[in-house]
Amino acid sequence: MTRLQIAAGNWKMNKTFEDAMQLSRALANATRDENVLTIMATPSIYLKMIVDQVLHVPGLEVAAQNCHEKESGAYTGEISAPMLESIGVKYVIIGHSERREYFAESNEVLARKVDIALANNLIPIFCCGESLEIRKSGKHLSYVANQLKESLYHLSAEELSKVIVAYEPIWAIGTGETASPEQAQEMHEYLRNALAEQYSEDIANGISILYGGSVKPANAQIIFSQKDVDGGLVGGASLKAEDFVQIINAF
Repeated sequence: MTRLQIAAGNWKMNKTFEDAMQLSRALANATRDENVLTIMATPSIYLKMIVDQVLHVPGLEVAAQNCHEKESGAYTGEISAPMLESIGVKYVIIGHSERREYFAESNEVLARKVDIALANNLIPIFCCGESLEIRKSGKHLSYVANQLKESLYHLSAEELSKVIVAYEPIWAIGTGETASPEQAQEMHEYLRNALAEQYSEDIANGISILYGGSVKPANAQIIFSQKDVDGGLVGGASLKAEDFVQIINAF
């Protein structure tokens, strides 16, 4: 089964309004591989403007970086899945390592966020990954598989087939440690096999699993060439149009 190849750029808390519009325009006008789905996860304050800007640009979509687990209510400063759907957003990042660490989002909370996203026609980009401590303990494979189990395994096969998984080796981001393409492949293969065991090989083989470990123009091609790596969730390198386009075209 041919899986979707995806280059998703997570802008995090970066870019002023003018800078954001300039970056999205540059990506819209760039020569990009038409077989690669390109996703921009922009700060929430810019979502509507950028959705409108790229509405008719083939292969270019917009994601929110987070959503709340409830439909609505007294949650000052939060953004709901129905709000995102109402402005044309199609994707939402759920469970990014920074949300897990800084905002103490548990697997149980993330399961509810996945549910609310799917209920509102949003495609979750579900993040999982382990710290340096877990990696050195040798329990990294089972630890990350458990994140899938506790946040995704309640879904039906049909629901799961809509989810994009993104593996973040937290231990290799800003630590001085380096993740090799082989280490990326090992985890991606393990997660795909875990999904196949829980659901089926057909379902697992249809799910795109992205790599989120400091993807750059210099290493994108070798990372994306790994059998079970279907693209990247890109951080800093997605903030420069030229760098991100090189990553998009690295497939």
